[in-house]
Amino acid sequence: MKQAEASGTPDGTAARGGLGTVRNAVQLLELLSEGPAYQQLTDLAERSGLSIPTVHRLLRSLVLADLVVQDPRSSRYGLGPELTRLSNHYLSRLPLLGALAPYLSQLRDQLGATIHVQTLVRGEVVYVDRVDGHDRGPYRDTHRVHPALESAGGRLLVARADDEQWRRAVAAAVEPEVAEEAEASRAAWAVADHLALTPADPTLPAEVAVPVVDGAGVTVAALSANEDSVDDAARVKVVAAHLGRAARAAGRTLGHA
Repeated sequence: MKQAEASGTPDGTAARGGLGTVRNAVQLLELLSEGPAYQQLTDLAERSGLSIPTVHRLLRSLVLADLVVQDPRSSRYGLGPELTRLSNHYLSRLPLLGALAPYLSQLRDQLGATIHVQTLVRGEVVYVDRVDGHDRGPYRDTHRVHPALESAGGRLLVARADDEQWRRAVAAAVEPEVAEEAEASRAAWAVADHLALTPADPTLPAEVAVPVVDGAGVTVAALSANEDSVDDAARVKVVAAHLGRAARAAGRTLGHA
């Protein structure tokens, strides 16, 4: 059964005014971020629960703003280049990255590893900054947005997040065993000072991660290092200690801000 086009209004009537329009437009952008790069209007209408005329009108507005593009050959829709510009402006103003920036290269030199900064958005972990080490090897670092439970940093972040973020992350788990492990481990992950994980995906590196906590006690990010293996407990301890010192120093800076 289709969702009500009202985007959550109790009587199922169409949402009116600017708020409903913005909410529906954001929903379409979210749907375009999932699945194939270009999607049919009718599929977007079916998945969103909105009428085809409403979806068409919203997509036309988003195309004019370059937030969405339409392929001239297939008439299908995909995310647009304006999102990249906006995301880079957002990152350039993010106090978190300014606080961590002085430590990333130093950590890379100390550990000989690629260092990442991760944040949690809608149950997914987003790699927002990186300093490359000499460990790149066969690993691919492109498109670094992953389900939170696929990375050590993501597990730290989502375990400390609210229940809605947690439900999103568990629902996105590809393997049932991962979801089961998460449900059994959330309490332990929420208080852990570090986690180490070898992902099931062989194209992704193993990772050691620590939380970054601001002056208000809120976990705002995870700081991680790529590792060839996390089987060596002594090495994991050393990596976690270096990452932890940098995370605490950055957290103090955020607290002063």
